[in-house]
Amino acid sequence: MGHIVAFVLKGYPRLSETFIAQEIRALECRGLDIRLISLRRSTDPHRHPIHAEIQAPVTYLPEYLYQELGRVLRAWCAVRRRPEYNRALACWLTDLRRDPTLNRIRRFGQALVMASEMAADVTWIYAHFLHTPASVARYAAMICDLPWSCSAHAKDIWTLPDWEKEEKLSDMRWLVTCTKTNAKHLASLTSAPERVQLVYHGLDFNRIPMRQNGYSSRVGDNAADPVMVVSVGRAVEKKGYHDLLDALGLLPRDRSWRLIHIGSGDQLKSLQAKASRLGIAGRIEWRGPQPYAQVLEAYDQADVFALASRIAANGDRDGLPNVLMEAQSQGVPCLSTRVSAVPELVSNEVTGLLVTPGDIAGLAASLDRLITDPELRQQLGEAGMKRVRADFACDRGIDILASRFGLMTPPADPCELPSTHR
Repeated sequence: MGHIVAFVLKGYPRLSETFIAQEIRALECRGLDIRLISLRRSTDPHRHPIHAEIQAPVTYLPEYLYQELGRVLRAWCAVRRRPEYNRALACWLTDLRRDPTLNRIRRFGQALVMASEMAADVTWIYAHFLHTPASVARYAAMICDLPWSCSAHAKDIWTLPDWEKEEKLSDMRWLVTCTKTNAKHLASLTSAPERVQLVYHGLDFNRIPMRQNGYSSRVGDNAADPVMVVSVGRAVEKKGYHDLLDALGLLPRDRSWRLIHIGSGDQLKSLQAKASRLGIAGRIEWRGPQPYAQVLEAYDQADVFALASRIAANGDRDGLPNVLMEAQSQGVPCLSTRVSAVPELVSNEVTGLLVTPGDIAGLAASLDRLITDPELRQQLGEAGMKRVRADFACDRGIDILASRFGLMTPPADPCELPSTHR
């Protein structure tokens, strides 16, 4: 029998974290008893269908301590006499001296509430993301004297100081991460590198039907029938959307194309203003965050998928973007950059095209190649689809996690997983 596991999440449910929802549901289908603990409530306007399938109950911790101060004080009174409380307090105070921020104070207050309110039958704590959720999980695990583990991804690794990563790795039982680049870096920070394991997220192809539309013969010479470029991602620095707009602005003016962007993000207004300055605003449709069915419809419309990922000024960067896997699973030819783990998925000139991050001219030239060459689009799209469907199914990763949580074999009668309908 497996553990009863508390999953600590930064927010739930979130449109941008389909891979987490997919993991939760797949582990439930293997028989894992999960309790969700979220540091904040979702503000997303939609939910994915998979969120309705997840059975795990959700506890929301106080996002801002002053808003639920009575709850925090009751939690402190309930846990302060526990044998391990002083150890957790000393750990937090040490962290606070090195990181004297309100966020660090909030993490400990949330951990108090988590330790106080978490069901007594929970036997393991598991955090998604190595920064804030792992801090809350770590302090709560100390207070409750429970083992804990973590799944690390992108920003949570590359914007965290090494001292914090090293100490968390020394405290947790194991960590999984979604790229070779991440795994190599994290393993170098611990004297027990065997605690770090590569587990690609992968895709659940039971939920992703094959592309319905075939490949178009568009060559960008007909304004009434433009080549469709799609990009899905948050409008934040590491996604490189300013670079993508600059590259589109370099294309020949008589080239016929249209960009569909799906996602939220704090750069949306500045991107829209930039598109106007470049004279390409009329060619771009900003759809905002969308449920998964609408994302699949966009892939169906796409001739090209573009994601100009780059390393942000604060060190933040993509891991292996799930949207690239999703687009390739639909046979959409992908253009991206040689950043982080993208080359682990996309082989340049074989399963897609890659350029150097920040190379606007190179990005524009590759876009123009794909816009004007339908045979290249089909060649790369078919090769990418074959590779993703062969090597990036989620089953292997779920097998690894299920084993880590004490579920040694899949159940005889696993959940019925419905396909996503368009």
